[in-house]
Amino acid sequence: MQRLSGIYAILDGMLGSDLDALLASVLAAGVRLVQYREKRGIDRLQLARLHRATSAAGATLIVNDDLEAALLADGVHLGQEDLEGHDAGSLRARLGTRLLGISCSTVAEARAAAQLGADYLGVGPYNATATKGDAGPAIGAAGIARIAQATVLPVAAIGGIGLADLAPVYAAGAKMAAIASAIARAPEPQKTAGDLVRCWQRLMA
Repeated sequence: MQRLSGIYAILDGMLGSDLDALLASVLAAGVRLVQYREKRGIDRLQLARLHRATSAAGATLIVNDDLEAALLADGVHLGQEDLEGHDAGSLRARLGTRLLGISCSTVAEARAAAQLGADYLGVGPYNATATKGDAGPAIGAAGIARIAQATVLPVAAIGGIGLADLAPVYAAGAKMAAIASAIARAPEPQKTAGDLVRCWQRLMA
C-alpha cells in the first residue's frame, strides 16, 4: 500500500509547535503520511483543519489513541494500553475501512496486533526518546529487524529517529520512519522534512 511507506510525520501537540504551520511544512516537503498526537485530548477543530489540509494534498491523516476522533480522519494509531476490551471485530466495526496502526515492541505484540486486524505496526522505540515518556527501552535496529522479519505487516520504526538513522532503520526492514521532534524542533522544519523524504527515496532506489 503506497500510503504506508516513507516518512511518517508525527504532529505532537506537546512539542508546542503551530501544528497548522508544521503540517503545511511537511506537506510541502513531500510527506504524505501524518499523525496528529495530542495526549491532552484531540482538539476536534484542530483535527478538522489538519484533515482538510491533508485531504487537499492527497495525504493520509492518522489520529493517535482516540477511536471516535479517528472517524473524522483516515485512521487511528493505538498503543498497547489502548487495546484492552477490543477484538478485531469491534475495532473494524468502528473504523470501517480506516487504517489501524498498533504500537509494538516485541514479536508477541506484533502477532497479537495482526490478529486484531492492524494495517501497520509502530515499532520501537528505536532510540531513547523524550517525546513519549512511556515508550520503554530502546530496541535499536536489531529489535526493528526481529519484528519486521516476523510479520507481513508494514513496520513504522519510531523513537528518536533523525536523518542519520534512516539507513539502519530501512536496512532493518522498516517501510516507514515515524518522526516527531527531529522535524518539529528543527530551525527549518520544511527543509528537514525534505531532507528526510529525499534520503528515504534514495534508500528505496
